[in-house]
Amino acid sequence: MTATKTESLDQPRPGPAWLTRIHPLGWVAAIYGLSAVALTLVGSEFLLANMTWQWLIILVVIALSFSFSALDKVRHGIERVSDLTAAIVWRLAWLVFALQFFNVVTRYANSYFESDILFGETTSMAWMTFGMIFLLGVNYGVRAGINPRIDFWWANFPKRTKAWLDFVLHCFLLLPFVVMGFRLLRGFAGTSLGQKRSGTWPSGWKVWETWEKSGDASQLPVGPIQAFIVVAFFMWGLQVLAETIKTGFIMVGEDDLGQLVESDTPLRVE
Repeated sequence: MTATKTESLDQPRPGPAWLTRIHPLGWVAAIYGLSAVALTLVGSEFLLANMTWQWLIILVVIALSFSFSALDKVRHGIERVSDLTAAIVWRLAWLVFALQFFNVVTRYANSYFESDILFGETTSMAWMTFGMIFLLGVNYGVRAGINPRIDFWWANFPKRTKAWLDFVLHCFLLLPFVVMGFRLLRGFAGTSLGQKRSGTWPSGWKVWETWEKSGDASQLPVGPIQAFIVVAFFMWGLQVLAETIKTGFIMVGEDDLGQLVESDTPLRVE
C-alpha cells in the first residue's frame, strides 16, 4: 500500500501540465535563478548572485519540484526538527518556572543565602532560558500557524486562495527576510563568541573566557545565547520552506500532501 501511494505521487495529474507536474516552489527557484543571472550580467551592486552556494540550492529545489514524493520527504524531515525543538521548549518552560520559584524563596530567606549575588545569577539564567524558549520555538510557531495574521479577513477565502496567499507571502516576503536576517546576524554571533573585528579568533582552548557577558552583577556569559539567534533564523527559514511545500501541494491539487493550518475561531488583530 505504501509503495503504491508513493509511486502515485509522481504521476501526472489532470489539468495543465505546468501546474500539476511541477511544484510551485520550482517556478519560484527558476525565477530567482534567472533574476540572479540578469543582475550578474548587468553588474548591479545589489547582486542576488553573490552567494556561491545559492546556485546549488536553486538546482536542488528545481530538481525536487519534479518529484512530489521527494519534496514531501524533505518536508517531513524539516518538521522532525520542529517537533524536537517543541519538546525542548516544554522542558525549558519548567526550568524557567523552577528558577523564578527559587528567586521567590531566596527573596524571603535572604538571611540564609547571599541574596544579592544569588538572586542576580538566577534572574539572569531565567531571562536567558526564556530567550531560548522563543528562539527554539519560533519554527514550531510558524508550523502551528500562530504567527500574526488578519484571520477575520483571511478566514473568508476558500482553501485554494488561502494556500496561494500563504505561498506568495512566505516566498517573497517572509523567506527573504529570514535569509537577510541570517546573513546580517552572522557577524553579531561571531562577536558574541569572541571573534575580533579582523575576523580572527582568540587563541587558547578556554573559549568561554572570550564570550560576551551580561551587564549585571552576575556577569554570566550571554555569548552563546546571542549566537544562537543565527541558529534560530536558520531553523525558522527551514520551517518557512516546509510551509511553502505544503501550501504548494494544495495549489496543484495535492490536498492529501498539503496542509493549511486554520483557527477554529478567527482572531481579530487590530
